[in-house]
Amino acid sequence: MTPDAVITAPPGFGADVEAEIVLSRDSFSIRYDMDRETGVISRKGHALEGRSLAGKIVYFPAVQGGVAAGWAFLALVGRGVAPAGVLFGRTNPVMIQGLVLAGIPVMHRVRPDPFSVLQTGDRVRMSPARGIVERLAPR
Repeated sequence: MTPDAVITAPPGFGADVEAEIVLSRDSFSIRYDMDRETGVISRKGHALEGRSLAGKIVYFPAVQGGVAAGWAFLALVGRGVAPAGVLFGRTNPVMIQGLVLAGIPVMHRVRPDPFSVLQTGDRVRMSPARGIVERLAPR
């Protein structure tokens, strides 16, 4: 099967990665939304509440805060519960810096809205250097 490029963005950071994608309609705060011991979204009422992001490529439309991003993403990597990659609609330099420091692939300003072309559970390849996300498995 030939993968189809369904999301594009300016070139991002990190190596190509393949994983299941998890889509969120809620913004993301590494400090307040995620349990950094387990990699599970722990904030009550968050669209991904109770969902582990470990080993997944995850999309958030926006971020909140970011001051804790550097040490928080490093802690997730150290515990083996970090996401495989992160996609954002929009983000801030501190969040990007934290992901780069932790070595987690990241892209931002993705188009079109991932909800219009993907579903949570789709297997995708994220290629930050090329600025594309490809769906690998048919629905």
